[in-house]
Amino acid sequence: MIDMNYYKEIAEKVFNCDSPSGYTSKAVKLVKSLVDDLGYESSEIKKGGLKVFVKGKSSEKKYATSAHLDTLGLMVRSIKPNGNLAVTPIGGIMFPTLDGEYCKIYTRDNKCYSGTILSTSPSVHVFSDARSKSRDQDNMEIRIDEIVKSKDDVLKLGIDNGDIVCIDPKFEITDSGFIKSRFIDDKASVCILLTLLKYFKDNNLKPDYDTFFFFTVYEEVGHGASALDEEFDEFITVDMGCIGLDLAGSEYKVSIAAKDTSGPYDYDITTKLINIAKENKIDYAVDIFPFYSSDVSAALRGGGSFKGALIGPGVHASHGMERTHLNAILETIKLLNKYICR
Repeated sequence: MIDMNYYKEIAEKVFNCDSPSGYTSKAVKLVKSLVDDLGYESSEIKKGGLKVFVKGKSSEKKYATSAHLDTLGLMVRSIKPNGNLAVTPIGGIMFPTLDGEYCKIYTRDNKCYSGTILSTSPSVHVFSDARSKSRDQDNMEIRIDEIVKSKDDVLKLGIDNGDIVCIDPKFEITDSGFIKSRFIDDKASVCILLTLLKYFKDNNLKPDYDTFFFFTVYEEVGHGASALDEEFDEFITVDMGCIGLDLAGSEYKVSIAAKDTSGPYDYDITTKLINIAKENKIDYAVDIFPFYSSDVSAALRGGGSFKGALIGPGVHASHGMERTHLNAILETIKLLNKYICR
C-alpha cells in the first residue's frame, strides 16, 4: 500500500523549505536527507538539483522521471529612500495575489529578515487609489520588520540589491484531504517521487528498467532539465495539472498532458499512460495546457534524445494560492508506479 501518511509528513517539511529558483541549496539538502533515510544513494546535478539512480530488472533501456524543487519567488530590485524594497519576480508569479503576504528576505551573508509585501497605496484611510491601484511589480514593495527610515538603514542590515525574497507558502492539509499552499507546483510532485521511492523500498520492488529520479532546479525560469548529464530512452516528468476553462482536469484526478506551449508530448508514451490508467481504474484526465512548459520540454530543447510525457495532480489557481487534493496525489503516484513498474 502506498504510504500517504509518509507523504503528508514529508510534505510539511518540503513545502516549508524556501527554494525559489536560484536559491535551492537548502531544499536540495533536505531532499537528499530524505533520500538517504530511505536508503538510496544520490548525487548532485552539476547546476544544482539531485539525481537518484534505481537499478531496474533490466538495463535494456533506461527510464527517467523528475519533479522540480524550485519555486516562484522575488528578488530585491532596489532599496527605496524610505527603506522599503522594490522587487523583481523570479518566475511567473501573479503579483495581485501577493498583496498582504508575509515574506522573508535572505541576505548574501546568511541573515534573514521578515517583511510584508504590500501595495504602494496600502491604506484606504490615506490613499484614494488603495482599492483600484494596479497590483504589479512597479506598484508593490516590501515593508521590512525592522526599524528603518532610509536606504542607509537598510544597507546597514546587510540587505542589498539581488537578495532573495521567499513568500510564505501558508502550507496546510485539511481534514477533508485538501492541500492548500503556494508552490504545490511542484513541491507536491517532489513528495510524489519520494513516496514512490519509499513504496519501492517497503515492498522490495524494482522498476522494469534502470530509472533515474531527478529533482531539478531552475524549471520555473525555463531551463530546469535542459542539461541533465545522463542518457535515457523515456522521460515522464511529474508536474502540476491545470484546471479551468474547457480543461477536463480536477483536484481529484491525475492529469495527462497531450500538448502544452512547447508542442505535443510523445504520442505513443502518452497513449501508453492513458491505457495504463484505464486498465488500472486510475482516475485521470487528458488535457492541453495553453500556457505551460515542463522539464521534458526543457530537456528536449537542450538537445535530449528521448520520448517524453507529462503527468501530475490537478492543481487549482496555479501560480497563486494553489490547492489540490490527496486523491489527485494518490492517482498520480499510482499511474507513475504502473508505468515504471508494470
